[in-house]
Amino acid sequence: MAIFDLFSKRQKALRGDVPDVYTYDDLPNALRVQIVHIWSDALGSNEDYYDNYGCGHNVQSAYKFIVDTLCREYGMFRLPTADKYGKRMYLTELANYLLQVDEVEKQLDIVELSFRYIDRLTRKYDYLHKRNASESVDDAIEELNARFKEHGIGFQFIEGEIVRVDSELLHSEAVKPALRLLNEKSYQGAQQEFLSAYEHYRHGKHKEALNDCLKAFESTMKAICDKRKWAYQANATSKALIQVCLDNDLVPSFWQQQLSSLRSMLESSIPTGRNKLSGHGQGSTPTTVPGYLVAYMLHMTASTLVFLTTAEKNLATI
Repeated sequence: MAIFDLFSKRQKALRGDVPDVYTYDDLPNALRVQIVHIWSDALGSNEDYYDNYGCGHNVQSAYKFIVDTLCREYGMFRLPTADKYGKRMYLTELANYLLQVDEVEKQLDIVELSFRYIDRLTRKYDYLHKRNASESVDDAIEELNARFKEHGIGFQFIEGEIVRVDSELLHSEAVKPALRLLNEKSYQGAQQEFLSAYEHYRHGKHKEALNDCLKAFESTMKAICDKRKWAYQANATSKALIQVCLDNDLVPSFWQQQLSSLRSMLESSIPTGRNKLSGHGQGSTPTTVPGYLVAYMLHMTASTLVFLTTAEKNLATI
């Protein structure tokens, strides 16, 4: 469903009453209600209904799957909002839980799991019908991300994961393109590691995030080498992998000459940050990795992955 630019929204914008920084500690009630509306559009609201998408989607089974998965992972038999005596209505149980739960991570658990289901339904429809899914399903993720932005909430749902956003410009110019480019089968390992870095960052595990940044960096170069049949040692470090990529003209030689600092930039950016802050024993004094530095490293990683994978795409066909 389209998002309407209501009079009240326009007036808030004119007064400057709109969020100019992202928040991460809670999903406002209005956003949660809007998410329930998106569920109703994409999955249905009548639990006795069997869809007309033609892909075997039963409304009750959709919400039951989401609720049962949450219950299993949380170690519950029912969500606290379940009707204890009457017939279980899974949409009502799930919606009430989303509206009542206080922990933002559990709120995001519900959002991520439910939209993964929606995304899976879309892919199933596409596969069966060899065409794009119906608008109500296809637009659900787009509306979710637009609602996150509208409320100034620093998260987006991308490639099946809730990802933290720190800068809209960096997110649109680096993170989203990186995830899109890594969506190819040959880059699946790098994509998982990059998403894992973001997940660690979202949970405040800064050292783990840096470790996964380096893994994604190295995995991307290994995937390029495998794709192009460039030989490298099984235990090759990032420095050695960079050398292999440059030796095989991943970047044209005339650009290597013009950009004499390219090698040192690649060698010293992601690996150095990881090695200095999280790659070795911290000694008697615990090492603290500040969140702003991890955000910088994540964006640097994203930009580097975009650079590497785009350069590979532009190489002559082998």
